Amino acid sequence: MPKRTDDPPRDPDEVVSRAIPVGVRIAGAWSWRIIGVLVLLGVLVYLVILLHTVVVPVLVATLLSGLLTPLKNRLLRAGWPTWLAVLVTFLGTLVVIAGLVVLVVLTLRTGIGGLEQRTVAGYKNLIAAIKASPFGITDADVSNAIGSISSTIQKNSGTILAGALSGASIVSDMLVGLVLSLFITLFFLIDGNGIWRWCIRLAPRRARAAVDGAGRAAWLSVGEYARVQILVALIDAVGIGLVAFLLGLGVSLVVPIAVLVFLAAFIPFVGAIVTGGLAVLVALVYVGPVQALIMLAGVVGVNQLESHVLQPLLMGGAVRLHPVAVVLTVATGSLLGGIAGAVFAVPFVAAVNSAVQFVAGGAWKDDAPPPTPPVPEAPSDRRRRRRTTRPEPQDVTTVG
Repeated sequence: MPKRTDDPPRDPDEVVSRAIPVGVRIAGAWSWRIIGVLVLLGVLVYLVILLHTVVVPVLVATLLSGLLTPLKNRLLRAGWPTWLAVLVTFLGTLVVIAGLVVLVVLTLRTGIGGLEQRTVAGYKNLIAAIKASPFGITDADVSNAIGSISSTIQKNSGTILAGALSGASIVSDMLVGLVLSLFITLFFLIDGNGIWRWCIRLAPRRARAAVDGAGRAAWLSVGEYARVQILVALIDAVGIGLVAFLLGLGVSLVVPIAVLVFLAAFIPFVGAIVTGGLAVLVALVYVGPVQALIMLAGVVGVNQLESHVLQPLLMGGAVRLHPVAVVLTVATGSLLGGIAGAVFAVPFVAAVNSAVQFVAGGAWKDDAPPPTPPVPEAPSDRRRRRRTTRPEPQDVTTVG
């Protein structure tokens, strides 16, 4: 006799199953899977933070390689040998960076003359402007403020010293990371395809076509990001340098400010704040407080243009992300990883987005797995005997 559906269930599991609605069961199934994914992501983030001394140089080398590989490929298509194309590309990059640094140093040496006198005169002009302001500030107020600042610095001298030592440690880590980044970049340029084929071999054979295509799509996004970031940095440098030139700061000071802004533009937020503050300080010392306020307004305007117009529009078009996604990505990266997180958040999300779109498209299903280097085999006994020149002792058989 068939069992009626309205009969009361006898199994306790069936009782619980009927008591819980289907929607709640589906939500519960999704919940524990999402929790597992979040735990895995948390472990990955923890490992990245723990190994940041290695991870950050690898990411920097990836960005540099994405920027320099098109130049190397162009030289190869022109008929250059591989070693010469790699050497010219790598050394040319080092020469350009060193040239910018030397340009800053030389122009500063020519424009820094009389810095002490200019600083004293700028300080006196600033105090005079404060006293002449409509806020009713007197000499006693200025003296009290200076004394309060001095006492605060003396009380917190230990904290300031600890911060200075921490800064020295950060500088040493940055130097080690810079050397490691250049070393990895060189090998990416020499044998990037070989390194990628080795990585593909780690994937299952049926998934190698998808992994290869997804990786190449992500690589294209990283290269486009690096090129657009250089364009944004150049626009920032030209904008702030033009403001400094219009304020009457001479070429010997405008050039160093523009170069420093260009180099610091690759560090979001902090780079703009540091270089902008330096430009305002130079304007205050050399031309006066009014021009310094105008310089501050120009720096803030250029930074706002970069943050709200250039970054979302140019970056969004280059890495195929919506401008809102770019802003949220930079904010999330800065919260999770600080400066490094803000620098690498957009290229990372762009690479993941391109890889996921390629895999979801399904075009890789009809492609053959890419060729991978074979795993080296152990030499056989016959080969080992051929390579051995010394006579081997004969086997000895003992008879009891």
